[in-house]
Amino acid sequence: MSDEQLLDVKNLRTSFLTSGGVVSAVRGISFSVGHGEFIGIVGESGCGKSVTMLSIMRLLAGNASVKADSLFFDGRDLLKLSSKEIRKIHGSDIGMIFQDPMTSLDPLYTIGDQIMEPLKIHKKMTRREARRKAAEMLDMVGISSPGQRLDQYPHEFSGGMRQRAMIAIAMCCDPKLLIADEPTTALDVTIQAQILELMMEMKKKFSTATALITHDLGVIASSCSRVVVMYGGLIMEIGLSEDIFYRPLHPYTNGLLNSITRAGGKERGKLIPIPGSPPDLMNPPVGCPFTARCEYAMRICAEARPSSTYVSENHSAACWLLHAKASGMRSGIARHGR
Repeated sequence: MSDEQLLDVKNLRTSFLTSGGVVSAVRGISFSVGHGEFIGIVGESGCGKSVTMLSIMRLLAGNASVKADSLFFDGRDLLKLSSKEIRKIHGSDIGMIFQDPMTSLDPLYTIGDQIMEPLKIHKKMTRREARRKAAEMLDMVGISSPGQRLDQYPHEFSGGMRQRAMIAIAMCCDPKLLIADEPTTALDVTIQAQILELMMEMKKKFSTATALITHDLGVIASSCSRVVVMYGGLIMEIGLSEDIFYRPLHPYTNGLLNSITRAGGKERGKLIPIPGSPPDLMNPPVGCPFTARCEYAMRICAEARPSSTYVSENHSAACWLLHAKASGMRSGIARHGR
């Protein structure tokens, strides 16, 4: 593992044994997160984004099977750690913001108790020290009258305030990596912008690496330096934000870009949806999972899964169109892209 990488994932596979059969949710992905880096993981619902990070955190249900060639975090292989050692990492070295704070926060405990718990466990603080730190964290995330708010329960907070409290809990022990799973989904646009701005401020203040899981490309554009595009349990494309938005390589990435409103011009407000449906991961396709929905699909796309091709040091995609003999078809994506 490179010293530059905080998280280094090699060939992660996660499946679930269900009454209907085995669901292959993540089918062999590799990526990394550098120290202090802010990356985005984007894709449609069910593509494997959240499962990937929950696999790393080892927070999946008992019917899940997680395998990988290696899963290094800060020099340690998480697959080789005991449950007790993993619990020490949770909340201290890795913090997580979940999608719905109302179901993630315990309704029976005050906000203060829920912030103080990791401080007492991981930082060995006394209750008095933990309460003082908890008030500081609420103030830092923009909640007024923090001393009084500590004694309130989650139902007494608005949606935006609950999400801010979740950020305070996730950041209170100064984690090296913050995983944010759709942190703005249930919030209105104004509050979404405030939460994203807060996350960026916290990242700058603590130099915390952040992995933002979302289906919203607008969120990605305003915050992330690098983007991982997932589909069908696989990584379709990885690149710097400017590469993904202005030089997309994969037809799926291009489809995502065309399905959001444009900032201006004649096509403003026009959406171009991706036809078809995502693949059945109980019976995943042999080749590229996007084949059935891709206007550029060739016979080989259905017969074999393409490996990742690098067009630069930071930009790669798993697509047969990058093969030299497909260059004529590849130019079509450039015309469709932004």
